[in-house]
Amino acid sequence: MEKGTLVEFRLQNQRRLGVFDRPEGKKHWILIDQNQQSHTVHPRQVTYVVNGNPYRPQDIAAFIADVTPLVEPDSLEIAWEIIAEERRPITATDLALVLFSETLPNYCYAAHCLLAEDKLYFKQKGEVYEARSPAQVTELKHQSEKERLRQEEEAAFQERITQALQGENVDWAPSDRRRLDLLERYAAALELTPQLSGANDLLQQLGRPSGQGSAFQLLVDLQLWSEHENLFLRRSQIQTSFPQKVVDVAQQCLLNPPPDFDAAHRRDLTHLKVYTIDDEGTQEIDDGLSIESLPEGRERLWIHIADPSRWLDPGDILDQEARRRATTVYLPTGMIPMFPSELATGPMSLVEGATCCALSFGVILEANGAVSEYTICPSLIRPTYRLSYEDVDMMLELAVQAEAELLAIAQWGQIRNQWRHGQGAIQINIPEASIKVNGDQVQILPLNDSPARELVAEMMILTGEVAARFGTDHGVPLPFRSQSQPELPPEQELMLLPPGLVRDSAIRRCMPRSEMGTNPTPHASLGLAAYCQVTSPIRRYSDLLAHMQIKAHLRGEAPPFTPQDLGEILLGLVASVQESILVERQTTRYWCLEFLRRHRNEVWRGILLRWLRPDDALGLILLEDLGVELAMRFQRTPILGESLEVRVSRVDPRTDQIWLEEVRETPATAEAISP
Repeated sequence: MEKGTLVEFRLQNQRRLGVFDRPEGKKHWILIDQNQQSHTVHPRQVTYVVNGNPYRPQDIAAFIADVTPLVEPDSLEIAWEIIAEERRPITATDLALVLFSETLPNYCYAAHCLLAEDKLYFKQKGEVYEARSPAQVTELKHQSEKERLRQEEEAAFQERITQALQGENVDWAPSDRRRLDLLERYAAALELTPQLSGANDLLQQLGRPSGQGSAFQLLVDLQLWSEHENLFLRRSQIQTSFPQKVVDVAQQCLLNPPPDFDAAHRRDLTHLKVYTIDDEGTQEIDDGLSIESLPEGRERLWIHIADPSRWLDPGDILDQEARRRATTVYLPTGMIPMFPSELATGPMSLVEGATCCALSFGVILEANGAVSEYTICPSLIRPTYRLSYEDVDMMLELAVQAEAELLAIAQWGQIRNQWRHGQGAIQINIPEASIKVNGDQVQILPLNDSPARELVAEMMILTGEVAARFGTDHGVPLPFRSQSQPELPPEQELMLLPPGLVRDSAIRRCMPRSEMGTNPTPHASLGLAAYCQVTSPIRRYSDLLAHMQIKAHLRGEAPPFTPQDLGEILLGLVASVQESILVERQTTRYWCLEFLRRHRNEVWRGILLRWLRPDDALGLILLEDLGVELAMRFQRTPILGESLEVRVSRVDPRTDQIWLEEVRETPATAEAISP
């Protein structure tokens, strides 16, 4: 190469112009750019040699000024159309002739620049270029347009992120949802998968650190998530809203109620006084109680159960959705219903003062509490009172004579309780925590057994016994619930434990899980030979199944589900119910720890229920003020049943960890951990 030759070379992947000055060793050249800066360049870095007279570095700026107006990318398409027809390779000089009808150095270099930057029309092969086929150009244009739109979407997304972080109201575009969904799935994931690998790239683009915690915090900062976002729920298959088609069907039911196939033989029981008893905030009212006086001084208990199957048919959209959900999910922050709320809390519920469809169970008991006679019928009732457990407790305590019916029902409840215990029923009285979250307020109250709760429980158990007996007597396949006999510690061993909470805790530990099946088998803890839950058909799909089976038989029809059908349905329900129970427990645990985090300085009364790992001094304590059970590690060895005073030392609800310390007159601490 001669001194003064103008060449294009690559420096840090950028095209630069320089004038050849001299060789440098055996393999490099020294080039001088327009700023008089020298560059040591390997010949492989040279990408174009400009023809013409020798140049000086100070000539480069004028040369670039001559070339720049000639570099019009749009002109390349016209040249491609001409050259593609000729199907011949070209050089920069050939393209200059087509575009400019000139081969002067500045025209040739302009043609080279067009070819070097082109990604659509030509592809380089050695020192020449070949025209791409029309199909290839069309596809590349399509890909280029997609990339342009992607970059525009990305830029617009980042702009909306900035606006949201500044507290502005943002209308997220449909294209944003894919990126936000990725962040949400990443923040909630228990295990990272290849599908989530792009989340950290997205965080990096947004100027955030990598990691799930960073993704979580970004979603909180964007006000898309709460700082208490329920990750347990997000990890589950539980849907918090209903598909639009289900909502549409529910609205249609409200506007045009479906025909009532049981109307011809519904028994009119609207003359009975009906008590519905539930927690204060309960909206799905699915059971009511009555008592009817009969000749010869006998009495018939009536347990009226809401009849949601009146609003659906087996296999229709509402039924399929309820089966998929399997159960209403109860969380401290609210419930996720099995049916759309407008139906579940409206015509499906036993609404005070309204004429409601029900499935009523009439039962006459022996003096000792055993079932003497029973009847089951679709009915019409008119609930008289909507009462809370607290209301009923007060009425029973005061023995309000104006509500003699309620007092009589309660008396039969006590007789039933005694009868079941005579049949081997096992009763465990350990309080549970009721946790309610309202906005930023968290409340925990212990749920202790009370006369009202025991009354309702006994009537519901009685209804389950009658339903099971009906299925057995008439050969109707039902979802029976059973529990095998527990293997309890020897009597003398139990008697060594303090009575009450400690002894009940030891018995509870031995209780096997209840199971669902199509065969009527004993339920040990209830003391019943057979049992079928039917009292919550708005909240439990298995109860709804029982209703559909019973009502079909009462109409003189074959039940919609054979034992085999029923067994297959129950298998699917079990998995869904277990998932819901897990989410309920995890969510309740989170809010329990969050409550304790907010009350770290308070001292709580506790009692040691049992040892979890005696060698590690790890025990299970009950905070009696709250009804909360926690694992605690001691630095001493208290006795079972010993009363304690404890407070929170450290707690992290998000990682499910809590440490407690015992408060004693002599300063001493003991750590506690979550199991």
